Amino acid sequence: MLKRTLAVILVLAANCLAQLPSKKYLDLAAVKTMVAGAEAEAAKRQVHVTICVVDESGNLLFLERGDGVPINTIDFAQRKARHAALYRSPSKDGADAVKKGAVEALSFPDFFPNQGGVPIPVDGQVLGGISASGAKSEIDEAIAQAGIDALLQKVK
Repeated sequence: MLKRTLAVILVLAANCLAQLPSKKYLDLAAVKTMVAGAEAEAAKRQVHVTICVVDESGNLLFLERGDGVPINTIDFAQRKARHAALYRSPSKDGADAVKKGAVEALSFPDFFPNQGGVPIPVDGQVLGGISASGAKSEIDEAIAQAGIDALLQKVK
């Protein structure tokens, strides 16, 4: 009987160890929801921007350059979104750090001190970053935040 009980306990313990935690990620529907929210905010503000979404590792999931938006916004939007995802903080925090004298941060990989990128937090996890580029920096950030707000409304 003792051997049988011990065997059952060992099997249960092995099953517990083999289970992996579930991890949320940005699927196509989530990306489309965020982009629609960001596009709506840009239209409301009557600005054209480049919108970028990256996953938690900074890999590109979506990029769209608005009509008449300068070509350099493609790079800026990607760098803002990547900063937000990898540092798990708005790219504005990077700009603020440099303004306060932390110029060594400019040498950090994927660090981009320019407002407009925000991390995508869902249930305590950062799933990636979203950004906008092409309008004033505070408007870029508001457009990106509108994308996150649209996603969070849908997941509630």
